[in-house]
Amino acid sequence: MKITSITVSGIKLPLIRPFIVAYETYYDMPTLLVKVETDTGITGYGEATPDQHVTGETWESTYSTLVHHLAPLVIGEDPFAIEHLHEKMAETIYGSPSAKAAIDLACYDIMGKATGQPVYNLIGGRYHEVMAVPFVVSILEPQVMAQQAAEALKDGYCTIKIKVGTNPAVDVERIKAVRKAIGDKVQLRVDANQGWRNKALSMWVLEQVKDCNIDWIEQPVVADDITALAEIRRQIHIPVMIDEGVHGDREMRETIVKQAADKLNIKLMKCGGIYPALKLVAQAEMVGMECQVGSMVESAVASAAGAHLSAAKKAIISNELVGPFMFARDVAEFPYEKKTIRLTDRPGLGLDVNEQTIAELTQMSAVISGEK
Repeated sequence: MKITSITVSGIKLPLIRPFIVAYETYYDMPTLLVKVETDTGITGYGEATPDQHVTGETWESTYSTLVHHLAPLVIGEDPFAIEHLHEKMAETIYGSPSAKAAIDLACYDIMGKATGQPVYNLIGGRYHEVMAVPFVVSILEPQVMAQQAAEALKDGYCTIKIKVGTNPAVDVERIKAVRKAIGDKVQLRVDANQGWRNKALSMWVLEQVKDCNIDWIEQPVVADDITALAEIRRQIHIPVMIDEGVHGDREMRETIVKQAADKLNIKLMKCGGIYPALKLVAQAEMVGMECQVGSMVESAVASAAGAHLSAAKKAIISNELVGPFMFARDVAEFPYEKKTIRLTDRPGLGLDVNEQTIAELTQMSAVISGEK
């Protein structure tokens, strides 16, 4: 089997409501879908959802990387040769993880379809039958966040995650207001998205909310200050999750050596796809770290890939695959069942991608073909 052509489509998915995190406000989500075709007639879909604050890529730069470098590079290659493909991509482009993830996900979709197996069966088999998803609350005024969290519980969610990181004093109010609104027993997770910047400020906030029964605090300090994260972990009783601080093996080794986190948030767009994500899961499992599969607020395509990874691994105890819930329009139907994910046994990623929707949402597109 060989890859014969790749279509790259730059689209913007409309959000139902603005998504506000410490470093950005999104009114729609720019993403890139890739359609990889083979000489056997099997087609796979992948996605790149870059974030310049996290992956160092923009929507436009990722489009250029895919069209001019990575897509031409893999034309004529076997999609099953996934380690070889990652080696070629790494030798050609440093970084650019979301662009590489798009190729990776499409190859796994093809492998599953070619073998008649869902992707989770290719990477360990289904361990988790049903996976709960949290309700994610954007940064707003404390009482508005509290109200949204309370309404989410009435709507059937059992876990609340809140975004903070813009104003430490107000963040304390946000955390306390949400906890009061949802009661003491509901799981509450807090994500600062690097917004508290340093150890001193992070410690001040966490001291104020130590009685709020937080499941874990995620990435309070800047991504590259793993030392500060380790110091925070040693001084608080709230479990610490590292997210933006770990992209791949190098940061993962530093995190392990410094004992900087209790938990790891794996995002396919940060690490470069399912294949490198599997390595991170193995390293985390080796030292007893639990994992979560996060999201850059991705379409059904990348969300499905994350769901297959989550389903296959015991060490992955949570996910934030909430993108399809947040879009007014998506490119495929995602396998939500109420407020959970239940994957089918359909081959590949298990999706029926709507080409008409892609065409209507496309703002830039290119087709790369012709064996080298």
